[in-house]
Amino acid sequence: MNSFNSSHDLKDLTVLVSELLVATADSADAAIDRAVPEVLHQLREKMNMDVVFVSEFIDGRRVMRFVDRATGAPLVSAGDSGPLEESYCQRVVDGRLPEMVADMAALPASMGLPAAPFRVGAHLSTPIVMPGGQTYGTLCCFSSGANDQLRKRDLDTLRLCAQLVARKIDSSVKHNAVPDWTLAPVEPTRKT
Repeated sequence: MNSFNSSHDLKDLTVLVSELLVATADSADAAIDRAVPEVLHQLREKMNMDVVFVSEFIDGRRVMRFVDRATGAPLVSAGDSGPLEESYCQRVVDGRLPEMVADMAALPASMGLPAAPFRVGAHLSTPIVMPGGQTYGTLCCFSSGANDQLRKRDLDTLRLCAQLVARKIDSSVKHNAVPDWTLAPVEPTRKT
């Protein structure tokens, strides 16, 4: 398996994710388990975002299963939970919010977005759709400032990473295991 070097650009990240997608088709390899958090970390850095997270939708709640954040970024942690309907994640999944927003402040107030506990400037989010078609949750990244450098290729890369996450979760479920990077308490800890 290729190791990821931070000097690679977004195109190289896309190649790595594609390779991992092939590797996860039939495997519950521990090296792949370790690669997923690294891919998500590199995704956050390459897109110049403050936070990347994997959320799971459970019983009307959004639970953070994996979080990677930059130093000084808003405190978002694995295990954080809040009402799904009060999240941007639900709005992305049901189409009320675009998957890519370069400047959240530019959105019309009529969208009725819930108040966030911290400033969200740029936001990328896409559903994590399992092989059976059900939505597991979302893969999201955001920054506190707007980011006019975001392009469709960034959203395409996020979607590819969401496919990797879905395959890894599916593979782990088939092998009666949960990836270490998704382990977090289900009990609500604070609203995010």
